[in-house]
Amino acid sequence: MSSEWPLWEVFIRGQHGLNHRHVGSLHAPDAEMAVNNARDVYTRRNEGVSIWVVRSSDITASAPSEKGPLFEPSNSKVYRHPTFFDVPEEVGHM
Repeated sequence: MSSEWPLWEVFIRGQHGLNHRHVGSLHAPDAEMAVNNARDVYTRRNEGVSIWVVRSSDITASAPSEKGPLFEPSNSKVYRHPTFFDVPEEVGHM
């Protein structure tokens, strides 16, 4: 059995942001301690309003080598691309 605490991935939502972004990783024995440690390590300048922590072992990711088969089907769906639609001038920069 490993004596090392589990690895947690930390996501912070900034003062002016709407979404959380990955800011780093840390080791902690449980989720509560991971949140507390993340607060101390990643929000020292009061830049966050929300913290998410996720055990690294609970994350499933695609491999870069699967890029083609995974993303190529979307190329045939041109209606999903923003260039397919006309944006009215009054909308401004999006």
